[in-house]
Amino acid sequence: MGSPSGVVARLEQLQVGVYLGAIAAGVLVGWAAPGAGPDFEHAINPVLGALLYVTFLQVPAKDLLRSLRDGRFLASALVVNFVVVPLVVAAMFSFLPADQAVRLGVLLVLLCPCVDYVIVFSGLAGANNRRLLAATPLLLIAQMLLLPLFLLLFLGSGLAGVVQVGPFIRAFLTLIVIPLLLAWGTQAWAGRRRAGVLLTDAFSTVMVPLMAATLFVVVASQSPKVRGDVTQVAAVVPFYVLFLAVMAFAGWGVARLFRFDAPAGRAVVFTGATRNSLVVLPLALALPDRLAIAAVVVVTQTLVEVLGMIVYIRLIPRLLPDRSR
Repeated sequence: MGSPSGVVARLEQLQVGVYLGAIAAGVLVGWAAPGAGPDFEHAINPVLGALLYVTFLQVPAKDLLRSLRDGRFLASALVVNFVVVPLVVAAMFSFLPADQAVRLGVLLVLLCPCVDYVIVFSGLAGANNRRLLAATPLLLIAQMLLLPLFLLLFLGSGLAGVVQVGPFIRAFLTLIVIPLLLAWGTQAWAGRRRAGVLLTDAFSTVMVPLMAATLFVVVASQSPKVRGDVTQVAAVVPFYVLFLAVMAFAGWGVARLFRFDAPAGRAVVFTGATRNSLVVLPLALALPDRLAIAAVVVVTQTLVEVLGMIVYIRLIPRLLPDRSR
């Protein structure tokens, strides 16, 4: 049997196929057993929490705390996510399908920056994902506070009021606070036994399977709902593709404005382009039945984004080459 590092390298080489296979399996299972959708929905947060725990485990607590003092990077993350992104969404908004539930779903997912698998994908592109890790609590709190305001501006008080902050608070506790504390506790335990490197290698082997499991349960939970709304769901796909294309260059512009090196600049691009679909999904699922399609619209963004990240992993290092190497 190969070493843990060899297994990790092999999984990283195969990960694109693994992720696509997980999505395809989720579609097939969702359509073959639509009644299992609610069970898969209940599995989303535990699987995602496990993924974030393993992700946080890769970064020593002292490095993460040190990064919190990096005001320039935190400022760039706030600018790209809460100034640039809303302007891009505003430019697209009038061209979106007229259905208010569809528009609500698009706004929910595009206005909220990712705090989970962005760490995985940005790392694969050579970004400084430790800085992104440090920014995740701030980004989640900022979107909790600003999302109601953005929805009010785009949709008016009628629809903005149906989105509750409760799921956001639960997501912050279960997907950020608890995994982070568990990761720090594990690091402390391993450090006392001088097993930190071995533990990190062992947990690194489950990163790709956990990401695949997350994609599988999300797609399996929502794909049965797509059948009756294929036309409406398909109509938002071009907007998600356009968003990814625009944000590659918008993020590049912000990185240049802040004069970052290549790893930090790539992190800025990824945080601006990736969206919080998995964490805002509970918000969409809690909407009234008349707005149920919003959840499917959110999950559709996940599928488009995963394919887009495959392109980003290759494109962004060329857009922001590392001159120091």
